[in-house]
Amino acid sequence: MSSEPKFILDLVTALGSATVGGFVANRLRQPVLLGYLLSGLIIGPFGFKLIKDVDQIQSLAEVGVAFLLFALGVEFSITELKRVKDIAIKGSLLQIGITTGLIALISLILGWSRTPIEGIFIGFLLSLSSTAVVLKTLTERGETNTTHGQVMLGILIAQDLALGLMLAILPALSEPGSGLGMALLQAGLKGVIFIAFAIGAGVWLVPPLMKTIAATESSELFLLGVIALCLGVALLTDALGLSIEMGAFIAGLMIAEIDYSDQALAKVLPLRDTFASLFFVSIGMLIEPLVIFNNLGVILGLVLMVMLGKALVVAPVVLGFGYSFKTAVIASLGLNQIGEFSFVLAQEGFDLGILGENKYFLVIGTTAITLVLTPVLLKMAPRFADQIVTLPRIGDYLKKFRDVKAIPLPETLQNHVVVAGYGRVGQVLVNMLRNQGQTVLVIENSEAAIQRLRQQKISYIFGDADSDLVLEKVHLERALALAITLPDPASTRMLLQRALSLAPGLKIVVRAHENMEVEVLNQLGAWEVVQPEFEAALEIGANVLGILGKDTDIIQSVIRSIRAGRYRSVIPEKITNLELRALQEATENLSTHWVGIHPDSPLVGLTLAKANIRHLTGVTIMEIERENQKLNYPTPNTQFQANDRVLAVGSKDEIDLFKTLMDQESWLTQEGIRWVPLDETSPLIDLSLTPEELADNFTGIIAIRRQGNLYKWVNKSFKLKAGDVLLLKTSLEDVEKLMQERPISKV
Repeated sequence: MSSEPKFILDLVTALGSATVGGFVANRLRQPVLLGYLLSGLIIGPFGFKLIKDVDQIQSLAEVGVAFLLFALGVEFSITELKRVKDIAIKGSLLQIGITTGLIALISLILGWSRTPIEGIFIGFLLSLSSTAVVLKTLTERGETNTTHGQVMLGILIAQDLALGLMLAILPALSEPGSGLGMALLQAGLKGVIFIAFAIGAGVWLVPPLMKTIAATESSELFLLGVIALCLGVALLTDALGLSIEMGAFIAGLMIAEIDYSDQALAKVLPLRDTFASLFFVSIGMLIEPLVIFNNLGVILGLVLMVMLGKALVVAPVVLGFGYSFKTAVIASLGLNQIGEFSFVLAQEGFDLGILGENKYFLVIGTTAITLVLTPVLLKMAPRFADQIVTLPRIGDYLKKFRDVKAIPLPETLQNHVVVAGYGRVGQVLVNMLRNQGQTVLVIENSEAAIQRLRQQKISYIFGDADSDLVLEKVHLERALALAITLPDPASTRMLLQRALSLAPGLKIVVRAHENMEVEVLNQLGAWEVVQPEFEAALEIGANVLGILGKDTDIIQSVIRSIRAGRYRSVIPEKITNLELRALQEATENLSTHWVGIHPDSPLVGLTLAKANIRHLTGVTIMEIERENQKLNYPTPNTQFQANDRVLAVGSKDEIDLFKTLMDQESWLTQEGIRWVPLDETSPLIDLSLTPEELADNFTGIIAIRRQGNLYKWVNKSFKLKAGDVLLLKTSLEDVEKLMQERPISKV
């Protein structure tokens, strides 16, 4: 078979296996890049040998890496880069220096390295992290614009720049002597020349060139121009002895600041995803299962040491630059793998004789496993960070690393609206509210946004909006509403759940990022969920109907109907399974319990809205089974029927309270049942409830929420304090009367 058809066959095999592997990983609720890596292992020279010539696939894979970094440059932009420039430059230098030094020292002490030069080289290998894997994972999770995403990407870009320097000095490392200083000088000079060229081209050459091409109004020519710019600059850096990815990223930055950046990004994204899948497949082909199996103990030990050690290096560095503990934990678990370009560095070291064959294969195996574990660790990181800060002694110490800074907030702050996120949507919302004379408090973790808030003298708190410490400061129990406009879906869901746990009756309006999030956020307790794309479509539709002569009242009725139905009439049916999976992921840390609806239950005949289960107990009704019918995401108008089976999701205490309420008909039917927050002036402040009094509901208190915790059964005297929220089965006046009629200790 001639070389051309063989290459096409290899290409089809690689893309086909990537499709199958990605599909299987998706069905198993794993990141698709894990499927790409495993498919490469299966079809590669160490698997079923369907592809033996890995070099050709790797050549195309380099194109995928170039497109990945180009798209990152376009999305990142110089403005965004300035936000994290300190940690990107100084932090990455610290991380690389500390990691390299520790690895070199440890490897010499343990005898893994024969010489200090070999120890330094191994330190170089292990100090790099994976831009491609981390970027792909952050993109899939919608977290590239979050604080931890920007921190990780800033450090990764600086590491990629350092890779060019490492490659430049490798020959000098193989021949110790005066050549090392000259190699460093040459590498630095090349970098300075290239940066100067990039700045000049980005100001005087690229904008007019892209404007000229765009003026042709030819989509094909525009795409070709973008590709030529991306790969051309990447090849230039390669010729200078710097990394291809550095050139591609700089090319993206050139495009980012001109008017055609969005169009360029839209054109490149399909190519990026296609070629990036080849990159991950090619990485999988380098994994030799036999070497991993024969050295499994050693490799697993190296994996543990590398990932734990790098995490312990990265976390203090991030904390040292003033970021929150949660950001530090996520960044440390996101950057503790060995980068894919360590393969390139290892190959160069092997060819130059710096790295022996056995160590080369150990590095390859260790790197492959760390890459596979990265998406899993990134998914677990936020919850892991939250659990650490709840530890009795450690949590108190770590609270000082949670970035809570604010302009002075009056303790009497009340009847205000809390806005989480001050991006484009948040800014418009805040201006609208302020124009109406409404008091606004903004939660934001971007220093650039904070500067704008300072200039406009808008009250703010600097920190992560889903942080318990931050939420305690904004007095949600006294707020009129909470608007969530965060760019991160995961943080949005977490903030929604925590806000409702602190203030169950709070009305929360949430911005959804994707179709599937609309129902998920509604089920988690949002008062209203807004999907910007749907709202834009509704506005366009209303204008079109107006042009067609439809009556204004009819148009508004249609719009209200669609919104009341949670956009369901315009959401494709196929999204339902995705919504179910997303809701399961959002509530996987909570308890689930199936509860049967007895024919005599007070719930029979009530709608979800009238029963008010979500606000009474904190429980989310995720599914209802009746006869042969299954209702996912029951709407507020769904009625409970006899013999229904209800899937309740919540904490154990919330589910216990839900079961109790189901057996107490009077509690559900009384209009007076509601959550009542206690402020400093409440007569119930300092009231001490004994366990017997609380269990017997003597005072009319069904349950108590305090800082996100639900209390119904306690084993010691429980003293009420400001900020508590009571679920009452009688009016507040009745409770006060009971206090007067029957003495209860007040301390």
